[in-house]
Amino acid sequence: MTIQLPDLGAMEHFGARIAAQLRAGDVVALTGRVGAGKTTLARAIISALGYGAEVPSPTFTIIETYDPPAVRLPLVHADFYRLERPEEIEELGLEDYRKGAVLLAEWPDNAGGFESEPGCLAISLEVAEEGRIAIARGGADWLGRMP
Repeated sequence: MTIQLPDLGAMEHFGARIAAQLRAGDVVALTGRVGAGKTTLARAIISALGYGAEVPSPTFTIIETYDPPAVRLPLVHADFYRLERPEEIEELGLEDYRKGAVLLAEWPDNAGGFESEPGCLAISLEVAEEGRIAIARGGADWLGRMP
C-alpha cells in the first residue's frame, strides 16, 4: 500500500489512522533515510494516542516509554540508529519494555528487524517532490486493519 503524504497535516492524519488501529504487542517499524520523516510520523502516532506534551526524539536515549493515562496504551518509542550490532537490544532490555506495549521502531534493521513478527506494520518513508511517500506492509495481524 502506497500513501502520498504531501505535507505535515497528511503525516499527522496518517499517524492518527495508524494509532487508531494499534493493539498491545504491535510493532510499527519505520525505515527511510535520514530526514525521511520517521520521527515525525512516530510523533504523530504518539500524539494521536493521547500524549499532549512534546515528544523527544530517542536518537540519544535510544528508548522512550509512554504509559497510560498519558497514552491510550503502553508504548515504547525506540531509535536504533546508533546500534552497531542487533545483540545490543538485549543489553537495553528491550523485551522487558515491550511486554504489553506497542513498539515504534526507527531504524529497525539495526536491531535485527521485526518484519517477521505477525504484528509488524513496516512503513518505508521516502522523500518525494511534494512531501513524503509511505509504503506500508502489514504482517498477518494487520489483515483487515491496515491504516
